[in-house]
Amino acid sequence: MPRYINPYTDFGFKRLFGTEPNKAILMAFLNALFDQAIEAGSEKPVIKELNYLPGEHLGILETDRRAVFDVYCETESGKKIIVEMQNSYQQFYKDRSIYYASIPIHEQGLKGPWNYELNAVYVVSIMNFSFGTSDFGSSQKSADAKSSHEEQYYHTRVMLMDTRQKTIFSDKLTLLFLETKKFNKTEDELKTQLDKWMYLLKNISDLMEQPKSIFEPIFIQFMEQAEIARFTPQERRVYDVSMMAYRDVQNSVDTAKNDGLKEGIKKGKAEAIVNLMKKLKLSVEQAMDTLSIPESEWDEYRKLVADLEAHPAS
Repeated sequence: MPRYINPYTDFGFKRLFGTEPNKAILMAFLNALFDQAIEAGSEKPVIKELNYLPGEHLGILETDRRAVFDVYCETESGKKIIVEMQNSYQQFYKDRSIYYASIPIHEQGLKGPWNYELNAVYVVSIMNFSFGTSDFGSSQKSADAKSSHEEQYYHTRVMLMDTRQKTIFSDKLTLLFLETKKFNKTEDELKTQLDKWMYLLKNISDLMEQPKSIFEPIFIQFMEQAEIARFTPQERRVYDVSMMAYRDVQNSVDTAKNDGLKEGIKKGKAEAIVNLMKKLKLSVEQAMDTLSIPESEWDEYRKLVADLEAHPAS
């Protein structure tokens, strides 16, 4: 039986980061994240206080699409911060992040006189998956990166910039992506506050005690709030339901991967059949027999081969 909550569940994430009693946890995490995101010429958004805002946004018109943020808050200086936990890969997740950022930007112009000055908007995505190699260009690491940890580039910050001069055009929109699967530091290698948060987010559900190197008051509070034994019976029931939903998502992802692998194998065999037919002048049946494909699957492969012959790769 795990001792600590799974932070990737909806209940677990919102309990730890989205409740008023744990607001200090969210502020500490965001300050650690923003401290890593600072760049010369950009304001460092040190958070001393924040307020939670309603996460559900219905849009202006009835036809507008509804958006529900996992955690939505505002700093004392008016900065808007959306924090999302995403468990499975989505093809257009980058687009979704931009869309989410557009909502608090648009809402700033809805009431009263306005000169178009904007409060900054941040979208923080904690992702239990890794982007593809093409999602941020061909390379995400510096040319002189040596260690395996440096090569696993888990922390991406996106801002509006001048592509020629490589200078920030505006600091009013920032997208931050944290790929927890790429964070591979051990407990002995943790140096920064963000290192410690990432380590806990990735490993807490497998821990049985507080890590000795992470014994500061805010992390003690985090671990206490994550301890399942402290839940009320109602909280435990809600968490169990949330955990079931999390497992269903993971099982769906695994099934899709396996199905994709099977489809890839079938396509590869069909291509091999076509090659044998062309190079050795075999019939489709002779080619399938050569590849030891069971006769019970021949009809399926005939269709695949016919499709390949009708639509050859360019």
